[in-house]
Amino acid sequence: MNSSLTELTSATNVLFVLLGAVMIFAMHAGFAFLEVGSVRSKNQVNALVKILTDWSISTVVYFLIGFPIAQGIGFLDTAQLLTANHGLELVRYFFYLTFAACIPAIISGGIAERARFWPQCFAGAIFAGLLYPAFEHFIWWDTATGLQPWLKASFGAEFHDFAGSVVVHSLGGWIALPAVLLLGPRMDRYSGGKSNPIPASSILWLAMGSWILAVGWFGFNVMSAGAIGDISGLVAVNSLLAMVGGELAAVVASKTDPGFVHNGALAGLIAICAGSDLMHPLGALATGVVAGLIFVYGYTFVQERMHIDDVLGVWPLHGVTGTWGGIACGIFGAQALGGRGGVSLPAQLIGSGAAIVVALAGSTLVYGLLKATVGIRLTPEEEFQGADLSIHKVGAEPEREFGLR
Repeated sequence: MNSSLTELTSATNVLFVLLGAVMIFAMHAGFAFLEVGSVRSKNQVNALVKILTDWSISTVVYFLIGFPIAQGIGFLDTAQLLTANHGLELVRYFFYLTFAACIPAIISGGIAERARFWPQCFAGAIFAGLLYPAFEHFIWWDTATGLQPWLKASFGAEFHDFAGSVVVHSLGGWIALPAVLLLGPRMDRYSGGKSNPIPASSILWLAMGSWILAVGWFGFNVMSAGAIGDISGLVAVNSLLAMVGGELAAVVASKTDPGFVHNGALAGLIAICAGSDLMHPLGALATGVVAGLIFVYGYTFVQERMHIDDVLGVWPLHGVTGTWGGIACGIFGAQALGGRGGVSLPAQLIGSGAAIVVALAGSTLVYGLLKATVGIRLTPEEEFQGADLSIHKVGAEPEREFGLR
């Protein structure tokens, strides 16, 4: 009887983790359509192909290299991967792959409309296969050596990031920043010291991408429990309240601008990942409100004052609000503010800062070498024509483009 119960528990956990992996996999369609709606029509096909290709490359490199690095297991350790607990380690690979593949998907939005295809694929492979898994291991799985034991000894608690505000989103957003700076702005985005905003091609596609991401996010956060016995309704409700907090803050701060509104909801979801298992729901709501404000004012400042052409605003959206999420966990996770406790603000500040340092150093090295060797930007002629025709030889609506309608 006990053996049968153990088998049932193992099989149920496999299904639980697999459902989470599938929900997060669906989020990559959200990344794709968020970018499709934000770029000009001449770059929409490129957005779709980039996200799917990055996903496919990430799948291979994370299986061969990244997952073993992250988990600290031997290369293709068949004893663990193929036989244990109904293949639980295999679906864990699938689950954490969906996190790793978010890194190139995040970067894609920042460098849209002017990046070369294959150099970016190569960079994405390095980040998903090496840089991200090393940081993942450093924060989530290596509890015996390194930063986490030192933080616990020094401040009474390890750095806490339940579902990846920092490990995934902050890291991805800060990796994108050097790429955007080294590429430079799109043609005619800034001229004579003045900003010339380029409108989104489709608010409808942008909104659909945001909705797909928001729904899948409950797999991202809730299923990070890793086992059905550890599932928490607190995580689900905190994710919900942070999302609407970000949306409501954005709708007020942007005066109902739809692009900000739909990204404001995502800002709240990004920020709540770290502390969704610790915060009181009102703390989660406050976390989301601040995240929404960070994105609206941060995006505007970056684009209009700093003249950094981060097309989808991935640095303020994922990088800065992800960092805020790590810090907010140390604030609203504390018992004094209604949280469950077991968290330290100094540890959260140090862990959040570590992601920034790793991301900036790794990204500057990778993109700097690529720029100096093979180049990372389309030619002016290719950029003017658009990435769809320059790279993929077909537009989003070829019948209309060739006068067949």
